[in-house]
Amino acid sequence: MEIKLEFVWKRSEFGRPCNFSDYLAEVTVDIPPDPSLADNFIPQDPVDFAFQEGPVMALHEVNTERVQVSIKGVNHVEGGWPQHVDPKNSELTSRYREEVEREDAYTRSVQRLGSLVEHYIRQNNAINIYEEYFEEEEEEEEEEEHPSAKTISVIRDPNVTKRMATHISWHPDASRAVAVAYCSLDFQDSRKDMSFDSYIWDLEKPYSPELTLKPSSPLVTLEYNFKDWHHVLGGCYNGQIVYWDTRKGGLPMETTPVELSHRDPVYGACWLPSRTGTECLTGSTDGQILWWDIRKMSQPSERLVLDITKEDQLSKALGASALDFAPTMPTKFLVGTEQGIIISCNRDSKTPPEKIAHIFRGHLGAVYSVTRNPFFPKVFLSVGDWTARIWTEELMDSSSIMETKYHTPYLLDGCWSPTKPAVFFTAKSDGTLDVWDFLFHQKEPSLSLKVSNDPLLSLRPQDNGRVLGCGTRLGNVSLLEISPGLCTMRKNEKTLTSTMFEREARREKVLQEKHRERLLREQERARARPEEQEDPQEVFEKAKEDFFSIIKAERRRRGQDDPEE
Repeated sequence: MEIKLEFVWKRSEFGRPCNFSDYLAEVTVDIPPDPSLADNFIPQDPVDFAFQEGPVMALHEVNTERVQVSIKGVNHVEGGWPQHVDPKNSELTSRYREEVEREDAYTRSVQRLGSLVEHYIRQNNAINIYEEYFEEEEEEEEEEEHPSAKTISVIRDPNVTKRMATHISWHPDASRAVAVAYCSLDFQDSRKDMSFDSYIWDLEKPYSPELTLKPSSPLVTLEYNFKDWHHVLGGCYNGQIVYWDTRKGGLPMETTPVELSHRDPVYGACWLPSRTGTECLTGSTDGQILWWDIRKMSQPSERLVLDITKEDQLSKALGASALDFAPTMPTKFLVGTEQGIIISCNRDSKTPPEKIAHIFRGHLGAVYSVTRNPFFPKVFLSVGDWTARIWTEELMDSSSIMETKYHTPYLLDGCWSPTKPAVFFTAKSDGTLDVWDFLFHQKEPSLSLKVSNDPLLSLRPQDNGRVLGCGTRLGNVSLLEISPGLCTMRKNEKTLTSTMFEREARREKVLQEKHRERLLREQERARARPEEQEDPQEVFEKAKEDFFSIIKAERRRRGQDDPEE
């Protein structure tokens, strides 16, 4: 064995304790400063420090063997014909084919090959090579997953004076950014230090806005253009309509004149699917629906007064508190009003009164949200007072086909899930978010989550349905990640949801017919009652006689009782 290190120590010092003692400080080396060297130093002012906010990225390179690729071609020429038969001549080929089919060798070959082909066809039909053996187990695992949601980020209003996050709009390009409208909807809230700005936030940098939008009045609503992603439409508190081109900064490109704009806050703004992608639709509580073209915003291109009496009078108009337009139905749109009435409008009608197609009544207070189902456009959701209701346009002038229970706090917003046809979200004034799946639970929400201590005013999910934005009264926007069970469509879910809506529509139709029959019977009874009843004057005289007879009888009784006393 080779010795690498030899260590020698006295045997008497093995295990000997260490003795420590205290000594005063002692200077071993002293280098005094040299004043002559001070002139050689240059002070650095200012001092810059750099730090990386984003995630740390790593770059790796891999060199693989290059595959040699060669281009080859095949020229197929019909062959097998004798030299005296021209393949291009149909008469010669058909004649030669008939001659071959008469031969015994052809018949024997077909019989021999036919049995082989039949064997392999039967074998292929007997075994399905694409069969999924564990499909049921995967579905059972998905069903066992409990609904859940978690907060992944919170976007806060950077101003000291907090305002409400009244509307949220996701960027159409994979939801990489979100536009938030900030405004105070409190009556006569005139704080001097309140900002008018709204912001566009980059989700990778939620601590500072990507772009600051500077309108002339606070924005109540804000919408991205789904055709031109750089155009953003805004509805102001003073009724004006503005739009931005995000490539050119935060100042508005153009603003509508005050005298031709809405007279009240603009609660709804939608882009229309026109060829140019420049037309939009706005609604306000002044009772007007206005059409605009951002290429000429000096005046509205069209105007509709929400007068359900169809007299086209602005004094009788209902205030629009919610607006919905679905690209799948380009001529129709829905309007929720302050009076709890939902109006279905059709732009193709000739006269303005005819554009108010149908009216739906059911809410006791203002309708804060109305949205069409992305899978079934004739079915829409409305949120108001203490409930959320589901309606269908197939039943006109009737009540809702489905509804949630009455909650104690107010419901302030609601929206459908873009990926599951029976799932929708509702926001309550106590800061709770409810996730409903009517295909499984209709009396209680599938998930109820306390997002904030402040009221939730606005909801908007991403296109993938996985992330949901919730705006609060203090201007905070919480981004929630929904569990896969609430944003992934199951097998036959769309069919089952359609069956459920059709069943509820038939039930409501039967109830509606029963109600009409009862009203008709009551009207017939009311018509028949006057013939059977007595004359009112005779009834009055009879009642009068009975009254005075009772008085006289009471007097006699008292007169007889007095002498005895």
